[in-house]
Amino acid sequence: MYLLKFDWNPITGIDIIGNFKLHFYSLMWVVAFVLGWYIMKRIFTKEKVSLEYLDPLFIYTVVATMLGARLGHVLFYQSELISEDFFSIFLPFRFKGGIEFTGFQGLASHGAAIGIIIGMYLYRIKYKYKSLLWILDRVVISVASGAIFIRIGNFINSEIIGKVTEPQDFPFGVRFIQDYYNKYDVVRVTGIKNVQKAYDAIANNPALLEEIPYRHPAQLYESFCYVFVFLILWYFYSKTSKRDQTGFLFGLFLVLLWTIRFFVEFVKEPQGDEYINWFGLNTGQWLSIPFIIIGLYFMFLYKPKNVVR
Repeated sequence: MYLLKFDWNPITGIDIIGNFKLHFYSLMWVVAFVLGWYIMKRIFTKEKVSLEYLDPLFIYTVVATMLGARLGHVLFYQSELISEDFFSIFLPFRFKGGIEFTGFQGLASHGAAIGIIIGMYLYRIKYKYKSLLWILDRVVISVASGAIFIRIGNFINSEIIGKVTEPQDFPFGVRFIQDYYNKYDVVRVTGIKNVQKAYDAIANNPALLEEIPYRHPAQLYESFCYVFVFLILWYFYSKTSKRDQTGFLFGLFLVLLWTIRFFVEFVKEPQGDEYINWFGLNTGQWLSIPFIIIGLYFMFLYKPKNVVR
């Protein structure tokens, strides 16, 4: 018997015009970036850094995050897009089989992390008021806060779902109706052309619901854990002298976030059509290990040669 279970069939956005839809997932990204800007403004003010550097930092971060996340997804999980639907990599449309507005779907956090590091390096080349690691030590606080909302967005979208769970194994499960039936299947099964109404019909049909397994809400597990990543980083930044240890907060962020990602992967379905499964570890876990090692290096071994203050 499940102690807590529920069916998940949300409205994922607001229809604007034609096939264009304002997705709540996109709004979660907006919230993440706006909150990140506000946190960085507090940090800049606290440390008496000119706010003229803040907006360029914001722009570099947004572009680097989105571009890195998209390219990371394609390279790590969906490389077939390069040959089958190349322009969909960079545009919010699917061109294969006709043009369809999809929004920016398929974003990988590993790619976003690499993109942010590269973006901050390029930002530092132009704006030399502090060292690269000084910037990274503080940007990761904003990134950690944003990660909370991105995973909530994934939950709203019924994507990056968890593995099937049984009550004897874990007393918590969610039936992701919109993952089990894609928008084409749900119309075919119900005969209802309006996709949301078709999903609602499934949600009110006990026989069809029985076919849908309960799964781990892996997105919520991650989001909940990232709250603590943010709080820990903020504590070390605001309450300890570790903020003056160059690279420590950056390293701590890498260790905390990717350790969480490593363990949550055990209850997540593999992403993409092609994935690694070496020694019982999947693509997401193998990609997380280097970040953890790099983080430990910056926490305990890194000694700056020249520190720009």
